[in-house]
Amino acid sequence: MNESKELKTSQTADVWRRLKRNRAAIAGGTIVLLFVFIAILAPLISPYPPNEGDLAKRLKPPSREYLLGTDPLGRDLLSRVIYGARISLQIQLVSVLIALVIGTLLGMVGGYYGGKLDHFIMRLMDILLAFPGIFLAISIIAVLGPGLTNLMLAAGIYSIPQFARIVRGSVLSLKEKEFIEAARAVGENDFNILFRYLLPNSIAPIIIQTTLRMATVLLTASGLSFLGLGVQPPTAEWGAMLSNARAYLITAPHVATVPGLAIMLVVMGFNLFGDGLRDSLDPRLRD
Repeated sequence: MNESKELKTSQTADVWRRLKRNRAAIAGGTIVLLFVFIAILAPLISPYPPNEGDLAKRLKPPSREYLLGTDPLGRDLLSRVIYGARISLQIQLVSVLIALVIGTLLGMVGGYYGGKLDHFIMRLMDILLAFPGIFLAISIIAVLGPGLTNLMLAAGIYSIPQFARIVRGSVLSLKEKEFIEAARAVGENDFNILFRYLLPNSIAPIIIQTTLRMATVLLTASGLSFLGLGVQPPTAEWGAMLSNARAYLITAPHVATVPGLAIMLVVMGFNLFGDGLRDSLDPRLRD
């Protein structure tokens, strides 16, 4: 038991050492942490209420009073971007959690039992993958209706196949290993084998996929809100803010630039951190 704990501690330290040496991953992780802190502390750091507007101050450029300017309704853009981070983080967490739980369970069950059950699950995943992500999400929204809750469900459902396929592949490569055969030999039931042995040994690709899907979900959610199918006004959400700014790209470009840069930075942060984490967790790259 002590040797097992020492091995896990050593592996964790090795991953952390490799991650610290990856400057791009550290930069991405810093952006992600900043995004999370802004979302959590939004009520404390926001200079104005996000929906409080003054038509006399509409489309003001950045100034001392309004650091990032104001939108067409005279609302402070900095405050709306800060509160938009909170909405975006909520969408990401809930959507990825839905995909993570359902996709992991389907992948584990299909990969472990195989046969007709695996064939049925994988063909269902193939059907979902046959649709481009944004179109599948739009189809789900068309059935459920626009809104924050339905947006999170749509983004979660269309992300399930990625988790299912990755976990299934990991389970297929692990279930014939000696330690699984030993667990069966001593009488371990399927539940214990799945959740005590297979799931912990599949955790690395799951973590990597979770990090990378955060970026994809943010882009999808922003795109749906831009089309009017996601978060509805007056809620501060980056995609909806971009949509409202379309008519002012020439006269007041800051209205679109601010939420656009926020989306770009957060997506870049998750992608950089996810790529670095993948390299750090890959045993083939360990020195």
